[in-house]
Amino acid sequence: MSKGNSEFDLYKDRLIDFAVRIIRTSESLPKSKVGKHIAGQLIRSGASPAPNYGEAQSAESRPDFIHKMKTS
Repeated sequence: MSKGNSEFDLYKDRLIDFAVRIIRTSESLPKSKVGKHIAGQLIRSGASPAPNYGEAQSAESRPDFIHKMKTS
């Protein structure tokens, strides 16, 4: 379902920028046990949308795309 359209590239670029901001934010947290735990959670949740969106772009149909986006 990938469309080579710059509109879709914009989504991907924004998701990557978001992931970078999340990583920078997590690095600024205290190095305490709690800070490290929260940083790990932030990185896992904030960095996953970009690759999940990339996976959805390879959907074989509109329903498949919707399904992949829902699971991400």
